Amino acid sequence: MGLMTIRVATVQFEPRPADKAYNLARIEHFTNAAARDAVQLVAFPELCLVGNRHLTKLSEEELSDIAEPEDGSSVTQIRALSERLDIGIAVGLLAEREGRLFNAYAVCLPDGAVHIHRKLHTVGYHGISEGDGYTVFDTPWGVRLGVLICFDNNIVENVRATALLGTQILLAPHQTGGTHTIVPFAENPLPLSVWENRATAPDTVRKAFAGPTGRDWLQLHLPTRAHDNGLFIVFSNGIGRDDDEVRTGNAMIVDPCGRIIAESRAIDDHMVTADLDLDLVSGSVGQWWTKARRPELYQPLTTARSSTSGTSSMPGTPRMPSTSGTPGAPSMPRASGASGTKPPSRQSPPPPTPQAQAQQRS
Repeated sequence: MGLMTIRVATVQFEPRPADKAYNLARIEHFTNAAARDAVQLVAFPELCLVGNRHLTKLSEEELSDIAEPEDGSSVTQIRALSERLDIGIAVGLLAEREGRLFNAYAVCLPDGAVHIHRKLHTVGYHGISEGDGYTVFDTPWGVRLGVLICFDNNIVENVRATALLGTQILLAPHQTGGTHTIVPFAENPLPLSVWENRATAPDTVRKAFAGPTGRDWLQLHLPTRAHDNGLFIVFSNGIGRDDDEVRTGNAMIVDPCGRIIAESRAIDDHMVTADLDLDLVSGSVGQWWTKARRPELYQPLTTARSSTSGTSSMPGTPRMPSTSGTPGAPSMPRASGASGTKPPSRQSPPPPTPQAQAQQRS
């Protein structure tokens, strides 16, 4: 174990749609258990305060009735719990900001700071806006956290950008497993009967949750994201019924070497805990590979996707001036311990080496 460690927990639980009182009670239950175990940060699933899939079937007016301001009563309650128990608490909610609704994730720190991430890719959620900023920030423990919600993690550029902004631990709240998809060899829906009959056929549930639509699906990308970017990933997830689908749990923590160091195989609400050795970040192959990057070659990443027919090539652009004074060194995104760093715009592609800007939110 290195000199710098942090004790982290991640939770899977089955939220009740639009029942904030029940969901808050579950969050408080697991947070108290984490605090008794000397956990410093506990992460809960995406949209755990309000539920998930039923939101896709609501009107904008109905969504607005469920949403609350980013500093509303739920976040205020979580923030107070964080300060009282001296533990970081991260929760998912439907938030309203300046007349727009966001799938948001609030990280409440024991020093009273609150950092909000707004999901960047809201596929299938009509009436919910997409966020426009990466969320990376410093913490009282001397650890730098980042947040990407569910589908955000599927886009490899998001994880890399978050890593370049200094993230050591990436919180990755999800509602996944058993989802509808047209992708071959990917996750697919599980019959609701599998979950509803769990009391009499628990092995059937365990087998389904560990299979291609559950754990096997996660293994295709989460360890790779952690390994290739040299960071910890703290994966939290729903479990059980999510409207007409079934979420598959598998809450886990992956280290910068791509190894699963804590994992739940439970088929009910559950929490797992691990001590994260931050020395693994600085010594990871992902960090080494990141330093070998050549951003002058990556202009295609900032260009809208075009037809793949035929053969084409795009020469590397000239090296940009170095911000460190070293001739030819590629510039890096900047961050200042803040949330809200804007990613490249999809409408107006930026230069090959954009400078990320951070805005402090508390």
